[in-house]
Amino acid sequence: MEGVKHIIAVASGKGGVGKSTVTANLALALSAEGYRVGVLDADIYGPSQAQMLGASDQRPKTKGDSTFYPIEAHGIQAMSMAFLADPREPMVWRGPMVVGAFQQLLNQTLWDNLDFLLIDMPPGTGDIQLTLSQKVPVSGAVIVTTPQDIALLDARKGIEMFGKVNVPVLGVVENMSLYHCEKCGHEAPVFGEGGGDSIAEEYDTRVLGRLPLSLSIRELADSGRPSVVSEPDGSVSQTFAQMARQVADSMDQAAGDGPAISFSE
Repeated sequence: MEGVKHIIAVASGKGGVGKSTVTANLALALSAEGYRVGVLDADIYGPSQAQMLGASDQRPKTKGDSTFYPIEAHGIQAMSMAFLADPREPMVWRGPMVVGAFQQLLNQTLWDNLDFLLIDMPPGTGDIQLTLSQKVPVSGAVIVTTPQDIALLDARKGIEMFGKVNVPVLGVVENMSLYHCEKCGHEAPVFGEGGGDSIAEEYDTRVLGRLPLSLSIRELADSGRPSVVSEPDGSVSQTFAQMARQVADSMDQAAGDGPAISFSE
């Protein structure tokens, strides 16, 4: 892809594990490290990046009849179906139409010299995932899960899928790993514990970071100013900073053996 150096898929086997929140904050953390970053919202049916990045009222500028410029938000570039259609209107589309829309977003966006393009994948292992693996060379994948057994079951499917299409899994993000009561300070692993470690060990990868079940993470994402922007010195932002460095280091190591994607200026 012209204008993009590394493509990172952020995926999960099931919905509701916080994948979009992780994508937005990880992108902002990479940007804070000095990289040029973009986010592509590949969830055609339920796009959420426009709201999370505080840009739901914006529309992309076009170049000619077939290409458009990404939206700028918090210093990163973004593209989503939510920028092109009424967010209240459901996409009542069959699979081929969804794949076509995804390919349009992927190939007709004029990304401006990105170091990283993070793709917020829809849940599951279906058409979008297969199309992505066939159409562009993906540098790596980040798997988001909760410690809950059901979430881990589906996360395994996601990891297995990327293995079948030869995309390296850079690591696992364990979201909602611990609930911290803001009033009394009590902590409890309400979704279980140790799940991220077990799945990382099973597939010979690593846990990139653990995020708490926190009201502020949800509120800040809903408000369009995610944690990394709103609370840059907070513990959550520091966790995302550590994740960002590990992702960037993985790409540097891969480049030592030959770049995953050739950069076109």
